[in-house]
Amino acid sequence: MTDDPGDDSGDGAPRPASARRRIALGAGLCVVLCLLAAYAFAVRGHDRPAPVAAPSPAAARAPRPADVRTVLADRAAAVRAGDRARFLATVASAPAAFQDAQGRVFDNLRRLPLATWGEHYESADGTTVAITVRYRFAGYDHADVVRERHLRFAFRSGAWVIVGSGTGDAPEIWDGGPLTVVRGASSLVVGDAPGLDQIAGLLDRAVPAVTAVTGRDWARRVVALAPARPAVAAALAGDDQDLGQIAALATVAPGDDGSPGNDRVLISPGTFDRLNPLGRRVVLTHELTHVATGGAHDGRTPLWLIEGFADYVGYRDAKVSVRAAAGELAADVRAGRVPAALPSRAAFGSGSDGLAQAYQEAWLACRMIAERYGEATLVRLYRAAGRHDEGAAVRDVLGTSRAKLTAAWRDYLRRELR
Repeated sequence: MTDDPGDDSGDGAPRPASARRRIALGAGLCVVLCLLAAYAFAVRGHDRPAPVAAPSPAAARAPRPADVRTVLADRAAAVRAGDRARFLATVASAPAAFQDAQGRVFDNLRRLPLATWGEHYESADGTTVAITVRYRFAGYDHADVVRERHLRFAFRSGAWVIVGSGTGDAPEIWDGGPLTVVRGASSLVVGDAPGLDQIAGLLDRAVPAVTAVTGRDWARRVVALAPARPAVAAALAGDDQDLGQIAALATVAPGDDGSPGNDRVLISPGTFDRLNPLGRRVVLTHELTHVATGGAHDGRTPLWLIEGFADYVGYRDAKVSVRAAAGELAADVRAGRVPAALPSRAAFGSGSDGLAQAYQEAWLACRMIAERYGEATLVRLYRAAGRHDEGAAVRDVLGTSRAKLTAAWRDYLRRELR
């Protein structure tokens, strides 16, 4: 924004005091005459306020909402039409690095099966504008994914344009490198990491395996995100997740307030690659079980049952011995360190020292229940624990107390792992 310079009508030459007084008297007379004329005009009933010119956008402290919405509508229309030039015209005055990044964003958006995509004005703080990005994957999402972002605007060549993004915004999957999109029979895998075809194949294979245990009352399809950069994976995971020990994670893409959001399986770069083929199969079947049961939304069911049930389904058809699958816990049990209680919620924290043991303990608790009471009873217990108190669910479904269940589980660990 620029300030208008004031008019300077003086010639710089000094005037005598008498001349200055005459000028002052003349100016005063002019003011009096003008006031009288204004009064006469008002008395005649014709007094009207003089029109005030609206400030130009260049003089405004922030772009008007309508100006922002025009720019954002241009971007959404460009994405729908595949008009790259129109999209980049909205950032034509931005630094070259930002323009390049926006070009990659456009290219990635065009690769995605978008039912909807758009940016929507929320508020402005000066020239930094808060927006919400709303999108939906066609055939997979039941509602819009909604994320808050920030864009910086500037007035250039008579129009408002985007010149940068806000600091601290969490990236989306399209903010990384060139995306690959793989469509499986029941899966959509999106990312810039290698091996997406393999991930799609494993998820397609896992869908009937999960359905065989949980039943058909779920979508039986899944979206998986496989970013190459750990920072993008961590941002998509949310809640300050440490993915250092996690190969994959069932998560929920944020939606409108109060909506359940859309399930995602997030592949953790690096960690997933270190797994052997059997490990990858078990992990993805585990995460798909969370999708089928709503485990990522579930705040009521005990975490040992959520994670143990998912591992039970993951290992159900895997030809692997218990001691091999629960190596860390087996070492503890052989050393006389049998856990005293089923794992707490804190034991499953990403920074927990006994994270591997917590998963193994939970898995073997569910395996024991399935062996003693039947798989259908394990499923009934899972569902009941999400509706009622854990102790009441154990009593009503299994006909025993939680203390007796824990004691039986400890004996089971000794028998299976020594």
